[in-house]
Amino acid sequence: MAQSLIQPAGLTVDELAARAGVTVRTLRFYSSKGLLPPPVLGPRRVGLYGPEHLARLSLIEELQHQGLTLAAIERYLLQLPADITAEDLAMHRALVAAWVPDSAEETPRAQLERRAGRALTDHDVDRLSAMGVLDRTDRPEVFLVNPAMLHLGVRLLDVPIPLETVLATREIVLKHTRAVAHELQKLFREQVWQPYLDGDPSPEETARMRSLTEYIQPALVQALVTAFQRSLAEELRASASSGRD
Repeated sequence: MAQSLIQPAGLTVDELAARAGVTVRTLRFYSSKGLLPPPVLGPRRVGLYGPEHLARLSLIEELQHQGLTLAAIERYLLQLPADITAEDLAMHRALVAAWVPDSAEETPRAQLERRAGRALTDHDVDRLSAMGVLDRTDRPEVFLVNPAMLHLGVRLLDVPIPLETVLATREIVLKHTRAVAHELQKLFREQVWQPYLDGDPSPEETARMRSLTEYIQPALVQALVTAFQRSLAEELRASASSGRD
């Protein structure tokens, strides 16, 4: 098993920037806007960042890919619980990513390992490829990486469950989130957008209607995450009760 190059619970601001693929200046800007919680003070009062910070940066990146403005991202993050975990943030990003096509970035192996925060064996690369996190290219040390899946995929490398189970889980999530997104888009188009167009709106009114997307998508993602978490909790309770019986 590959050893971690950086302990996730103690990242300096430079290490966090390298893992997230952003500049230190960007991190400080996010912090000034309240998008990123303050670090924990470590030895010699050095600010240290944990997995929640990294997961939050990944979510911000995905929301930006969605086309949301910084103000909309700030509103979205303000709705999150103060004690939200890195796992819940990863769930938010996974659901957000289901709204847009996958986008792969050409990434050299050294940069990939910096983003992953660990050395990657060929076996690790094979597992990441099987999970849809990356694809090999005709250059052995260059990969096409899906940034929306990278951090979650790296964390799954050390999960002691069969790769087949991980792949099946991913397919179930993608299948149902895409179906939900399709149905919601159809509902909005037929019951909101089309009737509005039939009313012969002015260009200004049309622009205002289009701007609603900035508010609707974050609200829908929040609703999907909340519904999924409640449903999963109910399934676990039912399973536990059945086990006792």
